[in-house]
Amino acid sequence: MGSMVYYGFRLSLRPRLNLRMVRALCSIEPGGSRLQILEQVDKELASGNDVAALSLARDLQGKPGGLRCFGAARQIPQRLYTLDELKLNNIDTLSLLSPVDATLGSIERNLQVAAVLAGISAWVAFGLTQQQILLLSLGLLFLWSLDLVLVNGGIGSLVLDTIGHTVSQKYHNRVIQHEAGHFIIAYLLGILPKGYTLSSLEALRKEGSLNVQAGTAFVDFEFVEEVNKGKVSAQMLNRFSCIALAGVATEYLLFGCAEGGLADIDKLDRLLKGLGFTQKKADSQVRWAVLNIVLLLRRHEGARSKLAEAMSMGRSVGFCIDTIEKAIDDVEI
Repeated sequence: MGSMVYYGFRLSLRPRLNLRMVRALCSIEPGGSRLQILEQVDKELASGNDVAALSLARDLQGKPGGLRCFGAARQIPQRLYTLDELKLNNIDTLSLLSPVDATLGSIERNLQVAAVLAGISAWVAFGLTQQQILLLSLGLLFLWSLDLVLVNGGIGSLVLDTIGHTVSQKYHNRVIQHEAGHFIIAYLLGILPKGYTLSSLEALRKEGSLNVQAGTAFVDFEFVEEVNKGKVSAQMLNRFSCIALAGVATEYLLFGCAEGGLADIDKLDRLLKGLGFTQKKADSQVRWAVLNIVLLLRRHEGARSKLAEAMSMGRSVGFCIDTIEKAIDDVEI
């Protein structure tokens, strides 16, 4: 649940791409409304033209009647924050950074019990021999292993997630709130959301892959370029540290603990290790990001709530951005 999905983007400087971007910019009438331009952003994102979509957004950035909130978040100074300072802000890092998916875990255990009971019932009803039961068990074990090897457990995850959304409204709501947290923090920090999915089944339909779970994708080609060069700027690292932890922070604030987002934390941890961060430096980065996110989410709770409502209805990225802009007053930026 809630994994941050990074899509690689091969930045091309060929004239064809630049011409397409110019056409996108020129297609907007002078003085066009924010919603009109955001509709064009949606079209560019849908066609895979991330460069043009980002250029449109940046052209409106900070302008009255435009995207006042895009990249305009007031952030705390970056320094070494202690655990006591986080506690003073009512943040329990253990509950926030140690997500345990209790809902899907419970469903998985219940399915295992049901499978055992079904096997016993079949044994009694059909008079199966011990050898037949053994062959059936081996067959199921083979299919489970095949799923792990070929699609990294994608089928099992799809089944569990689908059942979770069907039988547990609490789980369904957690996923929506989690992804809304990723979305709004990214937007406030100046990273343009590209799209989102709220279930593994929806991700399968959109991406055609069993290995893509529910999550929020971003226009991140600039970040990918820096990672490929092996040198990520402090500003970019700060942005993506906050985005990675925004989902678990949202769950923590709403429910007192996080269930989803372990993959997000693992990705951030791998990135920091890949950049050669010591454990002390990594802890400092995470503590700053956690405090920064929590204060932003508390300040903009109303906007995040309305965003979550829009996302639950499957609204477009442009509509969701407009929802954020309408919900945040100038004094709150």
